[in-house]
Amino acid sequence: MKKLLTLSAIAASFAAPAMAAEEVNVYSYRQPFLVEPMFNEFTKETGIKVNVKFAKKGLAEKLAQEGEYSPADVVLTTDISRLAELTDKDVVQAVDSDVINSNVPAQYRDKENEWFALTLRTRNVYSSRDRVGKLGAEFNYADLAKPEYKGKICTRSGKHPYNVSLVSSMIAHHGEAETKEWLEGVKANLARKPQGNDRAQVKAIKEGLCDVSLGNSYYLGKMVNDKEQKAWADAVYINFPNQETTGTHVNVSGMAMAKYSPNKENALKLMEFLTGDKAQQMYAEVNYEYPVKEGVKRSELVESWGDFKADTISLDDIAGYHSAAIKLLDEVKFDL
Repeated sequence: MKKLLTLSAIAASFAAPAMAAEEVNVYSYRQPFLVEPMFNEFTKETGIKVNVKFAKKGLAEKLAQEGEYSPADVVLTTDISRLAELTDKDVVQAVDSDVINSNVPAQYRDKENEWFALTLRTRNVYSSRDRVGKLGAEFNYADLAKPEYKGKICTRSGKHPYNVSLVSSMIAHHGEAETKEWLEGVKANLARKPQGNDRAQVKAIKEGLCDVSLGNSYYLGKMVNDKEQKAWADAVYINFPNQETTGTHVNVSGMAMAKYSPNKENALKLMEFLTGDKAQQMYAEVNYEYPVKEGVKRSELVESWGDFKADTISLDDIAGYHSAAIKLLDEVKFDL
């Protein structure tokens, strides 16, 4: 009996604030500077207060531990692998919304409607302006394994979610055997052991340590607008691989509704707002990402990078190859 009373007390302690009128609770991997302006606009338009808990890791585990007593309504995260993790751990629920489905193309949402993309980012190859120049439309990710790039490539850890997703897409298109051979070739061409983040690779190009690197598109925007890093950005070209074949690999940031959302109606309103024109435009301007909703204007800087052909394979399908991608990265000892 005492245990039952204790559980009831715990439930009440979570439920009371979570069920408060006109609130919605968000768990977010996305940084405050990016999402808070949108939440403020949402509150201004609807009167619904947004409470946010920011984290760098562990949200799926936290939701699993909290279970039905979780106060979370909406989860915001980056990368398809982290969105897939939410569904794998069964901590989110399906959302039926004509608004969201009309704003988010089918390619960029879960087949069971358990997660939805909010922004797009491409996995680019950066090249030295001085030593390599602009790579042509015929350049492919596969070319990174060619002998002419020996000792010229820099990258962050192969097991970082951004690279795991790229490897997963390679498996989806070419199979495990060919992708393993490609990874062995890229590893052989590395100028140094994988390390740092995407911006660190562009810095390494500026310093002459390597000539090409893998990196997400929006980092170029961040570097251009950072007085200490602008010189790094000015030292490279941004290239969109596979323009004459499958298209450039696209990853996402996205959202999901928590499985035990106590404010489900408000959660749905927030999710629909985040896929709408106003929030999509704010995403584009603040973080140099591509809006997921078609027709929303890109930022002027992103627009200057030019149009590109995106890989059309479903991100849901790519997510299915993540375990295989990690296995291959281990087999070739990519990070060692």
